[in-house]
Amino acid sequence: MSFIWTLIIGGIIGWLAGLIVGRDVPGGIIGNIIAGFVGAWLGTMVLGNWGPHVANFAIIPAIIGAAVLALLLSFIMRAFRKADK
Repeated sequence: MSFIWTLIIGGIIGWLAGLIVGRDVPGGIIGNIIAGFVGAWLGTMVLGNWGPHVANFAIIPAIIGAAVLALLLSFIMRAFRKADK
């Protein structure tokens, strides 16, 4: 059950990051989960392991890390779309 809970929290973190940035994370639900996990890892590495914890995620650094990741991914995807035209 903890694995499912971790996937749900990772997806919510990725979804919140997309809302904060104002751009959708590419890949839909799977993209949100991946952005949540990678963003949580990046946020924890850069900002530390502080704030409230849910499902082994430090929520505030995870959301900040996922928002930065979503912003970077949207810029990269936009550059690839422009290159294709």
